[in-house]
Amino acid sequence: MNSNRLIFKTSLGDEIYYLNDTILINFGVSRNGLSTSELNSGTNDLYKTVFNQHLSQEKIDYLVDHDVHDYLIKECERLNVDYRHATGLITLAEMKNVSIVNKSFRNVDVTAVVTAGVRTNASRAGDPASYWQENGEFHFGTINVILLTNVCLDESTLTDAFMTITEAKTVALSNLKIPSQYSNGFATGTGTDGVAIFSNTDSKEILTNAGKHSKLGELIANAVIEAISKAIGKQVWITSKSQSNALVRLNRYTLDINRFYDDLDDDKFEFIKQLRIDARKQENVAITTSILNLIDEVENNLIEKQVAYDLAIKIKENCNSYPINALLEYWINYFIR
Repeated sequence: MNSNRLIFKTSLGDEIYYLNDTILINFGVSRNGLSTSELNSGTNDLYKTVFNQHLSQEKIDYLVDHDVHDYLIKECERLNVDYRHATGLITLAEMKNVSIVNKSFRNVDVTAVVTAGVRTNASRAGDPASYWQENGEFHFGTINVILLTNVCLDESTLTDAFMTITEAKTVALSNLKIPSQYSNGFATGTGTDGVAIFSNTDSKEILTNAGKHSKLGELIANAVIEAISKAIGKQVWITSKSQSNALVRLNRYTLDINRFYDDLDDDKFEFIKQLRIDARKQENVAITTSILNLIDEVENNLIEKQVAYDLAIKIKENCNSYPINALLEYWINYFIR
């Protein structure tokens, strides 16, 4: 993507610029909003600009000894932006992988601007904590969502929209079967996500519901789901096609695969060669997923271990691949034997 250029313009004249390491959005109308940024966080009625920025190693090193809030003010100066009316998100995702999705219905319009990376920081709500915040310790956003709408929302409805965005993010990750990096569950987000939502205070169209039953909520959710899915594909190459793989599915329940190979009597090279071929066959993905679902049911105390084990063995009998069959038996015996 060429640097320093206009890449999108909304129906209200909001201009979205790609500036190499930054996505900068200058608003074309008066906007209020809600932001998780450390710069003008919470709700604000005087936003004029929002940006999303990739952190280079140089900037990460700088932030080790500097406050994030002060850093964002410094970046506003560099971008020629009034920090008093701006908010900004930071991330390790690259801005060239931004995804912009617009959805509309009649006179309601929403635009989602998203960057996303889930390879190393995907997590599930309730996973063991990775740090205890002390002395202003910070972590960088990984899935950053900026959402613009052409209608007017009050603080309550902005909060409603925030909830819808959060749930939509979980749907996008669930659709792709993104695993948590900290547990055996599916990810519901990353440990460091950021959200910024903005409405049009010049509009006479005032909406009071952005939840799942409302048309606005539907538009927001669909825009965010599509934008996150595309951004993940761009940033870390995870797509529905890449996830249709028995080995990828098994990786969520991590085991020491070397122990499996140590007990293997077959030629390791030939075994792995055939395993990689068979792992992409749809029937093997389906069988693997069915068995993993039984393991999930046991983990969540929804069915008894013996019932799950007996069913898993019966399902495994339908697998015609020797490598997949052997691997599934290893997983079954470890988790639900």
